[in-house]
Amino acid sequence: MRSLNDIADEYEFLEGDERYRLLIELGRELEPMPDALKTDATLVRGCSAAVWVYPTGDAGALHFLADSNAAITKGIVALVIAAVQDRPASEVATMDVTHALEPFDLKNQLSSNRTQGVPNMIALVKEHAARIAAG
Repeated sequence: MRSLNDIADEYEFLEGDERYRLLIELGRELEPMPDALKTDATLVRGCSAAVWVYPTGDAGALHFLADSNAAITKGIVALVIAAVQDRPASEVATMDVTHALEPFDLKNQLSSNRTQGVPNMIALVKEHAARIAAG
């Protein structure tokens, strides 16, 4: 997975439909999430599309699997995951993920339908991280 900084550098030079294409590409690059993990327990609430997030790894290097049934939403969840992937759980639990995503200006770039679930994605990732960090 590309780093969030690398993605932001590329995103900055794109406009309109090219940004959508990049988000779709990022979603395609996500590590596959087995269907068995796409359960009610891993479903992110409040998203217009179905989004699943599942933590793996340990407190030292938290790793997430994620998926969505909508291409652009899957790209958005890929951005969220890129911000936190393989970092210590304690760092992710206290990280300002919203701030990390500011270069993408998602609220102004995408419809409110597509971005309404972003705070819930971030909250779920941080909740998982806090639980894992606490042991």
